[in-house]
Order: sequence, then structure tokens, then C-alpha cells
Amino acid sequence: MTDAVVVGAGHNGLVAANVLADAGWDVTVLEAQPEPGGAVRSGELTLPGWTHDLFSAFYPLAAASSVLHDLDLGVHGLRWRRAPAVLANPTPDGRCAVLSTDIDETARSLDAYAAGDGDAWRHLYGLWQRIGDQLVAALLAPFPPVVPAVSLAARLGGPAGIVRFARHLTLPVRRLADETFAGEGGGLLLAGNTLHTDLPPEAAGSGLFGWLLASLGQQVGFPVPEGGAGRLTAALVRRLEARGGRVECDARVTRVEVRGRRAVGVVTADGTPFAARRAVLADVIAPKLFLDLVGAAHLPPGFVDDMGRFQFDHGTVKVDWALDGPIPWSVEGPARAGTVHLADSMDHLTMYSAELATGQIPADPFLLLGQMTTADPSRSPAGTETAWGYTHVPQYAKGDAGDDGLKGTWDDDETERFADRMEARVERYAPGFRDRILARHVFTPRTLPEANESLVRGAVNAGTAQLHQQLVFRPAPGLARPETPVRGLYLASASAHPGGGVHGAPGANAARAALMGDRFRRLGLRR
Repeated sequence: MTDAVVVGAGHNGLVAANVLADAGWDVTVLEAQPEPGGAVRSGELTLPGWTHDLFSAFYPLAAASSVLHDLDLGVHGLRWRRAPAVLANPTPDGRCAVLSTDIDETARSLDAYAAGDGDAWRHLYGLWQRIGDQLVAALLAPFPPVVPAVSLAARLGGPAGIVRFARHLTLPVRRLADETFAGEGGGLLLAGNTLHTDLPPEAAGSGLFGWLLASLGQQVGFPVPEGGAGRLTAALVRRLEARGGRVECDARVTRVEVRGRRAVGVVTADGTPFAARRAVLADVIAPKLFLDLVGAAHLPPGFVDDMGRFQFDHGTVKVDWALDGPIPWSVEGPARAGTVHLADSMDHLTMYSAELATGQIPADPFLLLGQMTTADPSRSPAGTETAWGYTHVPQYAKGDAGDDGLKGTWDDDETERFADRMEARVERYAPGFRDRILARHVFTPRTLPEANESLVRGAVNAGTAQLHQQLVFRPAPGLARPETPVRGLYLASASAHPGGGVHGAPGANAARAALMGDRFRRLGLRR
């Protein structure tokens, strides 16, 4: 018997296990896949010598996260690398908006779209400089974030400042761009970052996501682990093992054992029981945990109904490329950037989002593209490039906005044709790109969950980022915390507040809740 069983060795599960081990708990982590990491893994998908990040790749939230900072993973081998520029978005007119940790470079690129937009960016980033650290602390803390919220309110300078900031938080990114910039470059930097989620440019609160990621890019860049995303996972595993914790792979949990309305352990697919003296923590998407591993019989009927309404984010198609040289961009800006957004305009992003909302496979998809060797030269042989591009597609396709007649079956033929469509987008901004492709690998909504079952139909955010499933609505109305209707069971995945991103907060919050719950139980209080 162990003090705690953690289901899932994604980064949140490993963070939770480390926090518990630091408190002296005996911890066992069970992972269904042959290797730990969840969506933080890397490998040679295309050719020997080209290291690809299988799922997530750039980690600004990790760089800003006090959770990961406090684990001191550098002691366990983690090293961060950064590209010369953070992000670039070329536009069809030959200009390019560039986000750089050098604010003068960012400002110059925006002034090329409209004089004065550089100063507008400085003003917008100035708000971040004043409150950004407290905002991140509030967003990553368990809800409600009382202590960081009080500090945040103090920095805003009284009721008037608080009300103005509240409006800022609710703005759609299109409106935020219209109020801030005269030209299109600044708005594209914001909106492209917003569309890392499933929020369209007109959604309330979408401006917050764009401003948050763009400001983090300005502040800390979009760092990557040297040698691949898997190095972050490896550091978490090494740290845990140094404190006596264990990770068992190829150990698929099929049931959470509940007795007397309390979680007392789990059972794996081969029938092996793992008893937990103190707690079970689950780095598992919410519907799977509650409806499959726990079961409706152990849950309130209303909560079961809520799980039936849980909404996943959009599906994803991701292409990884081994290239024999750098991408031949037709303008200068993207060549130095680790991340490139291929959005023609704000209207392009709105049309793309409308196609997703209506179940149409996008005709001219917005691409988020990573140049990994540009950020970390260890990723491929000298003079070459390891790159990837992804875009969103409907969870359930009703049709194809393009001319290929795709139906969303994502069989081999559809996969190849849509990958060609994505490559055509790159080719438009980088003529000769296709000639540099040595090999490619494609993940689709059909194959992503085969590699990581938490990526249901290609959803990478463990649930929509839209307002109706955030804060007190995540993963169900009234929860908003790691505690669950089953005593001793804690939700430690990105389905819990504060949601997706590699920052470790759901895991750390679940571990701290488990520690507090155990103290209450030992005092004879019901928790």
C-alpha cells in the first residue's frame, strides 16, 4: 500500500506526485503508455537525428509558473533554449509583425503597419509589467485566488482601476486590437495567440488569452527544453524518484475503487490493485475519470448530467517535418522566430473560426508553426530544421469548406490531402518550402488519441477555454477546485481550473488539496 496513487504521468500528474513526495508521502504514479509525459514528450517521428515534440512544444507558461520554478528542475537536467525572436506573423503584403524579448524590435515591426503602434504596444505591455506577476499567480492558484487577488487589486490602484481592468479582461481580442492599434500587426500578434485556444476573435474574454501569451512572450520568450519536450518530463521523473516516488508505465487504470463514498485505490487492466492510504489523484480528463473510472453510481445525479455536457475544444491536425534546410521565408522576420503564425488578417481568423463553429473543415487554415532547430540547435543535424505546424478542425465535421470533399474520417487519403493543404499555406509565404521536406509525419483527430488518450478526437486543451467552462464552471458548475464528489479523490488534469498549458498548476493544486484533506481527516473532520 502507498500513501497516494496518481493516475497518469502527464506533467500535471508528475508535478502532483513531486509535491506529495516533498511532504513525505509515499507516491506511486501509474501511466497507461509505455513512457511517461502525456502531452510533454519527444521522439524521432520522421528520420533518425530529427527530434520532434510529439504534442506541446513551446512553454511560456512554464517559464512564468512558480509551481515549476519551485521544483528547481535545472538540478535534474532541464535546460531552456530560446530562438532569437519569439514569434512572427508575416502578412500577404510583405510585412511581418514580430514579437521579441527586445521591446524595441517588437515596436519597430508594429510601426511598419501604422506609425505609433509601437508606442501603443509599449503602453499595453506596461500594464503587464505592473500586474503580470500577480495576474499569473491569481490564474494558477486554486479558485478563488484570495491572496493574489488582493495583491492584484492593490496594484490596480483602487476601485476605478479594478473596474477598468475587469473590462480589459472581458474584451474580445478583435475589440482589444481595434482600441489599441491603428494597423493590423499588433492585432495579429494578440489574436494569433488567442487562437492557441478554441476561442474566436469575437468571443468575450478572448483578449485576455492573447494579451497574456503575447506579454509572456515579450517578457520571457517562448522557451523550449534543450533536447526535446521529453527532457522536461525526464527531469520531473528524476526528481520524483530521488524522493522515493515511483512511476510505473504500461499500467492502465481501469477503475477507481470507492468504498463508503471514499476513494481507496485503483485497479489496472490486468487486475492488479493499488491501494492508497491517503488519496487518489487523477491526471485524467474529467469525463473519463468520473464516468468511466469512478462510475455514475458513486456520483450525484446532477454531477453526472454535468459531465454529459462537458465540452471538448476543437480537434487538431499536426504535421511534423524533417527539412534539409531552414524554411525559405520570403520576408526576413520569420527566419529568426521559434514560432510563426500564418494568419493573413483578423478577418481571416474570423472566417477560419466560423468554419470551425459550423463544422466545416477550414479551406484556408490558420497555422501555428514551430521552427524547433531555430530555437534549439540540438534538434536536428547542422544546417537542417525540425519543424511542425498544426491547425484546428471540427470535433465532428459536417463538410469541407475547401475543394477536396473531406468528410473528417481522417483515413490515410484524407490525412494526406489535408496535410498538403497545410503545406500549401506555408508555401505561400515560403516558396520552395516543399522542396526542403525530407519526411513528414501527420497526427489527426483519429491518431492523436491513439498516442495519448487524453487528446479526445484531437482536443489538446482538455476542454474548451470558452467562458462557460472556466473558473467556477470547470469542469462542472460549482466545482472549480481539485476536490471531487468522492472523498479522497482529486482531479489533477487540465480539465480542472486553471485549464490547459504546461504550468503544472492543476497537479500542484490537487496535491495541496490532498494534503489539506488528509490533515482534516486526521483531525476527525470530514473532508
